[in-house]
Amino acid sequence: MKTYANIIRYGISGLALCGLLFVSGTQMKAVAQDESKPKAQSKSGGPRDPFTPYKPPVKLKKVVKSAPVPVPAPSIQQRIDNYKAEKVAAMNAMRPAPKPTTALLLSEMQVTGIFRTPRGYAAMVEATPIKLSYVIYPGETFYDGQLVAIEEDRLVFRHETRFTDGKVTKTVENKPLRQANAVTDSMTATKSAAPATTSPDNPPATGEEKAPTPEKQ
Repeated sequence: MKTYANIIRYGISGLALCGLLFVSGTQMKAVAQDESKPKAQSKSGGPRDPFTPYKPPVKLKKVVKSAPVPVPAPSIQQRIDNYKAEKVAAMNAMRPAPKPTTALLLSEMQVTGIFRTPRGYAAMVEATPIKLSYVIYPGETFYDGQLVAIEEDRLVFRHETRFTDGKVTKTVENKPLRQANAVTDSMTATKSAAPATTSPDNPPATGEEKAPTPEKQ
């Protein structure tokens, strides 16, 4: 009897010990899972107050960058003022002064003539905003480009376009020789031919001359 009582007592103690180990293992697993989960943080960087209602984070809108556009050129007067200032600075520094064409846009001039010189082909261009003419050679620099070549009936330029993002695109631009205006040429020819019809023997008619009177019969 004592043997059976001891076996029963030891069995109950073993079951109790196994149950205790099982319960402690379950608690340790739950604690490990809680520690592996990220803790909610408040805006201040610390743990979120459990009594404060949850507010979803505000998503910031993406800033859409505008497409680059060409940089507009300054006015002709501003470019002329800049050219004068650069010329004075170059003279004070004993450097070659820039040429007036550096203040002109390619779109502001017309090709009025092309001729040959000892240096090669040259061209006469007219700056339409200021009504002045200049003789230019290949390599001449302008505000938005450079003269590359002079052909018999046109000029070849390298046009530069600057954009707001700092990029510069280069394209080829041709400017043909301006054709003569038939109306202007005819008026010029008429003015030049008018003095040839007058001579000392045949003076021009004036308003002071009297009409001849008819002869009496």
